[in-house]
Amino acid sequence: MTTNGGPVSRPVVLIFVPHYLPGFKYGGPVRSLANMVEALGDEFRFLIVTADRDEGDREPYQIARSAQAWKQVGKAEVLYLPPKVRGLRTFRRVLQSTPYDVLYLNSYFSPDFTIKPLLARLLVGDGRKPCVVAPRGEFSPAALALKRWKKLPYIAMARAIGLYRGVTWEASTEYDAADIRSAIGLRAEEVRTAMNIPATPIAATSNDGGHLPRRHDDPLRICFVSRVSAKKNVDFAIEILNSIPIPVRFQIYGPIQDLQLYQQCLRLIAELPDQVDVTFMGSVSHDDVPRVFAANDLFLFPTRGENYGHVIAESLAVGTPVLISDRTPWRDLARAGVGWDLPLEAGAVAFQEKILEADIRSRTAGGQWRKLVQTYAVNTSDYSKRVESARALLSF
Repeated sequence: MTTNGGPVSRPVVLIFVPHYLPGFKYGGPVRSLANMVEALGDEFRFLIVTADRDEGDREPYQIARSAQAWKQVGKAEVLYLPPKVRGLRTFRRVLQSTPYDVLYLNSYFSPDFTIKPLLARLLVGDGRKPCVVAPRGEFSPAALALKRWKKLPYIAMARAIGLYRGVTWEASTEYDAADIRSAIGLRAEEVRTAMNIPATPIAATSNDGGHLPRRHDDPLRICFVSRVSAKKNVDFAIEILNSIPIPVRFQIYGPIQDLQLYQQCLRLIAELPDQVDVTFMGSVSHDDVPRVFAANDLFLFPTRGENYGHVIAESLAVGTPVLISDRTPWRDLARAGVGWDLPLEAGAVAFQEKILEADIRSRTAGGQWRKLVQTYAVNTSDYSKRVESARALLSF
């Protein structure tokens, strides 16, 4: 980019995030960040500091095995840090040696990639530089309830020492903004909303991911795509199927983060009726997610809370209807005819009723239903508006 014959430097955004590409097990935060980099990487220079391995992995990425240096990953430059060098001294050195215009932190609670950079920021005297903190749903009631005994004292301590003083808070939706304000006592103007950006603009001719129409004798094909953790509520998804009278194939995709929960799920599966087949499929790369959704008739996701829900958008984009909780920004789905968003308090029976409805509809009008779902995805994507909101957030 040039002006009057001379080069114009792009504003530098220095980002700290627990995990980034080529990883995918950290879920939505990786997609949120990668999509923002892809959309705005020609206008801003993104420098990303992150772990050298995916969540839960013992081995580093291949790209991170060489000397520690900034690596080009898409439109970003990434510095991968192994566990042994994630001390405060390293983060202080990064801030001192890296000229930047905006500091961007993708968590509130991350010890290595939020708390240490904030402490280093104070030590090097960068407290007046713009700093954005994106809690990524960490303040939803469901998320805050997990390890509440640890989180609430930390929030009080951080407030007392002014660790987050002067930062700009990012929310993905107004629901997310309300959670942030409530949890840490902020005024409305202290939280800015920047909507999550989908991977690419969804067009009316978007690919259906290779969907195979349901044959007459096929069971209802349902999938769950997310981490196996308490927040994602996969155990309740299995419980929903306990009294289903129709043949169902339920496939669960995602890394197992909670081994105790996984064992509980296996016990629940053992109690299911014979006509319900449930399989844990393991992790799935982001590139394969559309194929997974396309191979299913319904996405079942009774999550306890999402600040956005990239997997919901990805399911809709290939035409797969969704049955989700009402604890995401995706609302009024039944009115649009593309699925359902139900309160968890309604219990398993309410979800079962919708599964039976989905079974009938996918058999009798599956193709037309999927086209309606995909049209809805196109009409609600708001790609340009979402990019503009992210651009405004980073423009100080």
